[in-house]
Amino acid sequence: MNLLIKNVRIVDSQKDFIGDVYVKQGVIDEIGQGIEKDSNIIDGKGLVLMPSFVDMHSHFRDPGLTHKEDIKSGSLAAVCGGYTAVNLMANTKPVCSDMDMVNYVLKKAEDIALVDVHQCVSVTKGMKGEDVNHLKYIEKPVKFISEDGKGILKDEVMLMAMSIARDKGFTVISHAEHEEYVKWDSRLSENYMTMRDIETAKKTGCSLHIAHVSTREAMMMVKNAKKEGFNITCEVTPHHIALSSNTMYKVNPPLRLMDDINFLIDSIKEGYVDAIATDHAPHSFEDKLNGAPGISGIETAFSVCYTTLVRNGHITLNTLSKLMSEKPSKMMGLNKGKIEKGYDGDLVLVDIDKKFKVDAVKFKSKGKNTPFDGMEFYGVIAMTIKGGKVVFRSDYYDNR
Repeated sequence: MNLLIKNVRIVDSQKDFIGDVYVKQGVIDEIGQGIEKDSNIIDGKGLVLMPSFVDMHSHFRDPGLTHKEDIKSGSLAAVCGGYTAVNLMANTKPVCSDMDMVNYVLKKAEDIALVDVHQCVSVTKGMKGEDVNHLKYIEKPVKFISEDGKGILKDEVMLMAMSIARDKGFTVISHAEHEEYVKWDSRLSENYMTMRDIETAKKTGCSLHIAHVSTREAMMMVKNAKKEGFNITCEVTPHHIALSSNTMYKVNPPLRLMDDINFLIDSIKEGYVDAIATDHAPHSFEDKLNGAPGISGIETAFSVCYTTLVRNGHITLNTLSKLMSEKPSKMMGLNKGKIEKGYDGDLVLVDIDKKFKVDAVKFKSKGKNTPFDGMEFYGVIAMTIKGGKVVFRSDYYDNR
């Protein structure tokens, strides 16, 4: 698929200039000014062209929980939010604990052909917290294992899992939550398990990624481990940097104090945060009413982060691109995340000057659960391009 985007502001982690980008047979072939090709042409005047976003942490609920989301609805939501690659968690029904389940998800995603999908495998078989022997039979293309949704309670089990992960080259994604402590103090729960998992990773030499860091103390532990040279990475979510505990909305981990938020933002500015991940967790209205934690966040992630971080002067648009595209692409082993010759032609057109009001009813996701409903943000996703093919085109682009 050949496509020429002209007269557009081109921004990735390093670039920021007005020019043209030519995608040939799905790959970026030429970048410059005054490019002329016999191809489909998109006029990008007044818009910003960025590498499409890559989500380190999503829940598409397929199989078994498809009343909340499925691969198709999740993929539609992703491209609507500017994403062309996602890393799916294993807490489906049944739990993804074997290659048959991995292959089911990957085949379904490939048939839908909207986003590239990586499927995590659970750390323990069936997410029961006991048996890790199934990990010995997990093969490529699996790169990450995670029990996201709950923490690994038993220290010995995590030690064994990390030892296997080290030997097989997996990265463990830690959901840092102690199921006994959390009943009394969610902050202690996150901090204790962050400490336990980091120290265990140091001991085993395992690659560790800490999901949805939300407290000052947990982030400080990550920063210290990075300073010591250990292979520790982390993510923060849009809602944990945009909303405080004053917002009465149930997510896991919970929304935190302004002191925590400010520390997370400072850590982003200092370069200690590796990715902004959505933790897209769609629920039915009934499940949310009954207390299910989570936010349907993949369609609002860029706008929330751009408004909170860039327009408020904390970071540049280049840095946001690094956090939402380049670094997660690198962590997932993808040929995406930069606007450079030879990289996948996965791109997103945004209007960073356009303000809009979130309307959850219009979400492509089955999950309409969001605390951002009715709030206003800057940064409209006008178009999402995967491999030179337009996979999402908003009404805004045609009517602007």
